[in-house]
Amino acid sequence: MGKRSTVINESHQDFIVRQKIFFVGTAAADGRVNVSPKGMDSLRVLSPSRVVWLNVTGSGNETAAHLLELNRITLMFCAFEGEPVILRLYGQAQVIHPRDAQWSTLIDLFPQLPGARQLIDVTVDMVQTSCGMAVPFMDFVAERSALNIWAEKKGQDSIEKYWQEKNQVSLDGKPTEILS
Repeated sequence: MGKRSTVINESHQDFIVRQKIFFVGTAAADGRVNVSPKGMDSLRVLSPSRVVWLNVTGSGNETAAHLLELNRITLMFCAFEGEPVILRLYGQAQVIHPRDAQWSTLIDLFPQLPGARQLIDVTVDMVQTSCGMAVPFMDFVAERSALNIWAEKKGQDSIEKYWQEKNQVSLDGKPTEILS
């Protein structure tokens, strides 16, 4: 059932781009493990060993804090329609902020999303697929617009104030370097 690879092959990539949601898992050496759902048009496969996703403003910033301390990450994709498949990408990641030089070379890969705060550049060292037979069938209805509406209404200056108030440290008090 389960298969492992060291690269994202063409069938893996085809599966990834069809998914409407993926999940990100990170953890520091101690404290809480974080698993976050991600949606929107926010992920790109750049090569057989590299993916980048656009991380928009949220109530926390756990991924950034965890990656600063312990550079490991897992992205998981589940088939909610068609053949049952779970695909995981394991690797290391770098957090890229708008102030970083790499930002300008990668941000144009994505639609302009209000509240864009970071790019997460993942170097994949293992791809694992498994059956996903216990994952239920679910129908995609639409993307939610609430986060984009919230961020547009706030404006960039208020978003940066929000980062200062809510996104500078993780739930466990670890720094995120969002404003460094």
